[in-house]
Amino acid sequence: MTKTGRNTAAAVLLVAAAALALLGVLVHHSFTAEYGIITHSAVEGLVWGFTAGLSGAALVLVGVVAVCALVLSPRPWMRWTAVAIPVLMLLGMLALTPVALQQKTEAQYDAVPQCVTEGSGEPAAAAERESQRAFDSIEHVGHFGGGGASGVDGCDRSLVVSEEVDVLEHYRAALPEAGWEVIEDDGRHLRAQREGMAFEVALCPGGGVVWAGSDDGAGAQCEPG
Repeated sequence: MTKTGRNTAAAVLLVAAAALALLGVLVHHSFTAEYGIITHSAVEGLVWGFTAGLSGAALVLVGVVAVCALVLSPRPWMRWTAVAIPVLMLLGMLALTPVALQQKTEAQYDAVPQCVTEGSGEPAAAAERESQRAFDSIEHVGHFGGGGASGVDGCDRSLVVSEEVDVLEHYRAALPEAGWEVIEDDGRHLRAQREGMAFEVALCPGGGVVWAGSDDGAGAQCEPG
């Protein structure tokens, strides 16, 4: 192959590698924003994307195209560009991982448990409103998804937190400040009461469960398994 032909082939491969790298970064961002684990750090989220998504395959593909461009490139700037493209792709994925996780948190999780559901008839609707008022009176920690159960006895919602957060320590301080009296605290489970209502939090794998309802309700319980 002539020098001109090698220059042309290397340039085409560099453009292809750059386009694939950009596409890979966007795919990683979209996949993480939809399915990522919100408690992950940027590095953990990046590693998760490599193992659970297409990020690793995309990086390998870009690397192969960049190596081909590197072999064909007769000019130093082309060779340096071929090396830089996969590196910049990796750095782009790392930079966008926390952005994607924050977007998922804002789109799919709530800062306060949400108990009031449409279509509930009485007396369940009244009980949901009472539970919601109880939850609204407390400063919460972590993030709450839509999963859980509600009924005439109360409402529970799953709590997702990072490993660094001491859930019980937060509620030990937040409940009395909101006028609740803590009546049980065994290090894994906490219960408080106020004006005929009860609030409970139980530590579970990945975070915990919070519950609010009548003071004779079942309370917070971790899901089996």
